[in-house]
Amino acid sequence: MRAVPPSLDPTVVSGIDARLALVASDHGVRIPWAVESGSRAWGFPSPDSDYDCRFLYVRPSDDYLSLWPVRDVIETPLDRVFDVNGWDLAKAVKLIARGNAAALEWLRSPIVYSGDPAFRDRLLGLAEEIVARELIERHYLHVGRQHLASGTSLKRFFYALRPAAALRWLADHPEPALPPMDLPTLIADSSVGADIADAAAELIAAKAVTRELGDGARPAALLRFAEEEFARAEQRDAAFVDPENGPRWSAARDRADEWFRDELRAAS
Repeated sequence: MRAVPPSLDPTVVSGIDARLALVASDHGVRIPWAVESGSRAWGFPSPDSDYDCRFLYVRPSDDYLSLWPVRDVIETPLDRVFDVNGWDLAKAVKLIARGNAAALEWLRSPIVYSGDPAFRDRLLGLAEEIVARELIERHYLHVGRQHLASGTSLKRFFYALRPAAALRWLADHPEPALPPMDLPTLIADSSVGADIADAAAELIAAKAVTRELGDGARPAALLRFAEEEFARAEQRDAAFVDPENGPRWSAARDRADEWFRDELRAAS
């Protein structure tokens, strides 16, 4: 599977493809999923945004039995254009079970450099089985609060606004545990008012034609929206009992182990 829009620089895309091929050969791994993350996939890129490629990789089965396991992250040299790194599938599954939404977002990215959709669907299916929805909310609350408090950078504000929109989406959709990845979809598919939708669209449009935004006045309507969504999420989070203290976590862990072993057997 490949889904690369024409708006991406083809020279950079070729460079990403080359890095992924080099990772696979140099480290002896299989890469079943490689996508764009960051502002390009989140729906608010700037003209000078770098490329944030993220990938999941799987080692040969015997490597997971080694007494001396290697790092569960593979990184390539970081520069002004390329930010390409990935997680071992084992790391991703453990983080997903604990409600870390990062790997789940990679599985829902609209920009795919290469990928096996059957693999993606299996991992999303596992997440639907085992992830406590409240932990996904906690993830977005923590990330959003952190960025909102990090200063007056408008770039950071976008990183707070998207989690706030994800929290509203989750509140509006009580069944799914996994919200969409990009900000425009989160807003379009939720109950936000026209003032919020219009203000977000204006800010996204300004970012699309401006080099990475520096400090500036955060739109009052959007700032109020983010603060209100975080406050509501904090109230819900206060009533949540961490599943790692109960039988639900034990069942989720066992199911994650079973899924991971099955995945390794199928690949061998």
